[in-house]
Formats: sequence, structure tokens, C-alpha cells
Amino acid sequence: MRQASITRTTKETAISVSVNLDGTGQSDISTGIGFFDHMLDQVARHSLIDITIVAKGDLHIDFHHTVEDVGIALGQAIRQALGDRAGITRYADVHLAMDEALTRAAIDISGRPFLVFSANFTRDKVGEFDTELFEEWFRAFAINAGITLHVTNLYGSNNHHIAESAFKALARVLGAAVAIDPRRVGVIPSTKGTLAG
Repeated sequence: MRQASITRTTKETAISVSVNLDGTGQSDISTGIGFFDHMLDQVARHSLIDITIVAKGDLHIDFHHTVEDVGIALGQAIRQALGDRAGITRYADVHLAMDEALTRAAIDISGRPFLVFSANFTRDKVGEFDTELFEEWFRAFAINAGITLHVTNLYGSNNHHIAESAFKALARVLGAAVAIDPRRVGVIPSTKGTLAG
């Protein structure tokens, strides 16, 4: 079973994350940040990865530490659950529409972490969530998952739609890339013979 659990405790946050790459998209997420919970639920639902997250952070200061540390812990859990990456599809890309917003995402489960994130938010916040934290979360997740990830919002005017289309696009490419390709079960999809980085 491709499952993993991670616990991360610092002076700023206490986080536990569990994932099942071969799930059905079930989620149980509690970070204390409503909009963030909604976005993480989208990742589970549309990737078909079961995700459980319980996070307690210093929200009385701001959301930054909790958001970044959840990205770190979820990325580490995904990386651990992937094991040696044998049989995975590895690459995926999608154009995802949400009303007037269109976001493109592409992924390579390469073992070489890299993020390109491009979205122009016209407000500082969506609800109480700082829009600058979206890129922080994607970066923490990509680096700790050991993936190359490109997320670009091509257009859109509603900041909620722009953000949600980015998380849903990530979900779709992540689910597709971690899926087992039946034509190469047990084979690591790399001419190097490793995707360890």
C-alpha cells in the first residue's frame, strides 16, 4: 500500500498528515483556516488521494507558519508514500477551467524539486487568507514532495476562482502522475534507473 504518515512539531505548529495514494479522494482536514481547508479538500477530492491533516498553529500571529508547514508535511508524506516511484506515470499536465479562470499545471515526479508559480491576484486576501501565501504553500509542497511543478493562471478576474483553479489543477496532475501505469508496473520511469533526485 502506498501510504504514509508524517508528524511535524515546531514551536510554531503541530501537524499530522496521512495520505493514501490509492484512495478515493476522501479527506479529513482541520487547519483552523477555513479557506485553506477548502483548498486542501479540493486536492484530495480531485486527485483521488485520501488525505488527513490536523494542524494547530500560531494563528494569533498570522497564517504563514501553518500554511507553509502544512505544505512541508504534506509534501513529505507524498514523497514517502511514493517509495522508489516504480511504475508511476510520472508526468502529467492539465488546463483547468473554473468559470472565467483558466489555470495550467504540469508536473514531473522527478526527485528534483522545482516550482514555477504564476498568478496575478488583484486583492491582498481571499476571505481572511493572504493571497501571497498561495505561492508559499505551493513552494513548500513541491520542494518537500521532490517534484517539479509549474502552475500558471492564464486568465481570470475572480481571486477565489484563480486560487481554486490552481489547487484543482494541482490535484488533477498529481493524481495522474502518481497513478500506476499498467505497462510498466515495477519499473522506475527514468533512463537513469532512479527518481531519487
